[in-house]
Amino acid sequence: MEKLTFINSRGQSVELGDNAPYILTKLEGMGAAKATIQTQKAPFQDGATFIDAVLEPRTPFAEIIVLADNEVEMSSHRRKLLEAFNPALGEGTLIYENDGVKREVKAIAETAPVFPYAGDFKDKTQPALINLYCANPLLLSPVEYTATMQAWLGGFEFPIELDPYMEFETAGNEITIENIGHREAPVVIEFNGPAVKPRVDNLTTGEFIKINRELQAGEKLIIETAFGRKRVVFIDEEGNESNAMHYIDLESTFWRLAIGENTISYMADSGAEEAVVNIKFRFLYMGV
Repeated sequence: MEKLTFINSRGQSVELGDNAPYILTKLEGMGAAKATIQTQKAPFQDGATFIDAVLEPRTPFAEIIVLADNEVEMSSHRRKLLEAFNPALGEGTLIYENDGVKREVKAIAETAPVFPYAGDFKDKTQPALINLYCANPLLLSPVEYTATMQAWLGGFEFPIELDPYMEFETAGNEITIENIGHREAPVVIEFNGPAVKPRVDNLTTGEFIKINRELQAGEKLIIETAFGRKRVVFIDEEGNESNAMHYIDLESTFWRLAIGENTISYMADSGAEEAVVNIKFRFLYMGV
């Protein structure tokens, strides 16, 4: 049975499913995202030349039935729905579940919930319509996975939260991560000192991220590669944060995990045998 849970920016949540008071009767817009094909055409050319395909925002639509035993209860249920799906609160988190599949996406209500054909609050059954807007249409795996790379004599060890759909292999100073999603997956890389000019390579794509500075014990540097959220943050021993974008080597790339297998390696000029690197990621899906 399909179920939706919406958590707004204030932490208020509403569950739409097969249990009262909000019975989900119709859901659209959680399938494959629509793409816009970009092409170019030269004079006298037959057809066109493909350039790229970009995904359009997702617009989920839910129709529910609100159940109540009396007028006071109906008023309370409607008020909770209006509070949760308040567009003025900005984006919230929409969680989709069905037959063991669970996905997340950021969403905002396009309008406050509508109650068409509803009589007065004395009605024990009232319909409601909810229109949502997802600026980023890609659905996320609900779990953030972490691969921890730490040197030891003779090679690397990789403690990791293992998922049945993921395969990890180690060979010397390398790890293989299989991206089972439908799109390239951004990563969060956390360098923990001590290390001098630490570097993490995605050998599959030929890209790397290198830090041109020394990290002392207790210091860390965090790099996020998601589109629109690229950042580099330095955190000292006291937990103070500062922008560290200027420490990134100019030839570095804010790489992502390619679809399929990715071979990742870690190195540093010195201190690598004591440093710890965490690589965090979530899979991206086109739809359910």
